[in-house]
Amino acid sequence: MKRRDFVKGTALGAIGVGVLSPLQSLASVGKTHLESEDIAPRSELSNDYPVHFMAVGDWGRNGADHQKHVAVQMGKWATENPNDFILSLGDNFYPKGVTSEHDPLWHYSFENIYTDFALQWDWYPILGNHDYISDPDAQVRYSKISRRWKMPARYYSKEVPIKGGGKVLMVFIDTCPLIPEFHSSEQYRPWVQDQQPEKQLGWLNETLKNAGPDVKWKMVMGHHPIYTVGPRIKNYDTLAVRKVLSDIFEQNKVDVYLSGHDHSLQHLATPGFTQQFISGAGSEVTPVTAGIPYSKFEASEYGFMYFSIDQKRLNAKIIDHTGKILYQTTLKKS
Repeated sequence: MKRRDFVKGTALGAIGVGVLSPLQSLASVGKTHLESEDIAPRSELSNDYPVHFMAVGDWGRNGADHQKHVAVQMGKWATENPNDFILSLGDNFYPKGVTSEHDPLWHYSFENIYTDFALQWDWYPILGNHDYISDPDAQVRYSKISRRWKMPARYYSKEVPIKGGGKVLMVFIDTCPLIPEFHSSEQYRPWVQDQQPEKQLGWLNETLKNAGPDVKWKMVMGHHPIYTVGPRIKNYDTLAVRKVLSDIFEQNKVDVYLSGHDHSLQHLATPGFTQQFISGAGSEVTPVTAGIPYSKFEASEYGFMYFSIDQKRLNAKIIDHTGKILYQTTLKKS
């Protein structure tokens, strides 16, 4: 697919919980607990932070359609900058997932693509809709074969210590079973029919609610966005996950929701507590719509994201397949 030039968004605010019209003005929205500086100061270097990680989604194409280009730049970035682990945001294997933990696609789309030594650290994956066309549990089982693929279940959580005190709570969810249409789909039903959406939502709510006082940041990773300025802005899947996740995010004060699915790079700030980042351009790009008020940045460009965190700051950088920083922002807690 042809590359498209990126367009920088201009809206201010924080992501919300209600159903918001894409063209609704945010002029009346007040500030939230997070203040966002659209372009972080140049002096704010990544080594000022104790926690660093990259995030890439929608990548598994045997190296084709710029997957290899993005992988090379991820390796260069992780070589030149601190990096503790990598998040994989679903649609890990196109077009139909993997059939087993021994599927050749593990080599063609993963092991032989992300080869830089700096990318041999832990990868924390989630599942996307393409991963549900074959056996999604094969990706869980691969954790017993690969030293770097860390996927203990279809959904799970981990706490990342922050040097100097505190933790980042990272919750990895499986959004496919949360979409009612998947349960009646001939394509997805065989692998989703035994899942219990309400059980997962209850687990998500309890995991967030029971976070200790030492948790400084709450982040949730799921494949499907709750808002987007890409082609799926009003799709059934976007609306479905928004319906079941928004209240949980708001009630539990989730700071950041990180997703893929739309093949672009976005930072969205709709009314409410949670801000959203979409990193779904690991191997293909699709169009974005400029001028939607809640978009702080959107780019139809191949690339990935890089996050740096301390007790009161979260810096996000959006980097394209040539290594250029397209955008960066710093979320600050008061």
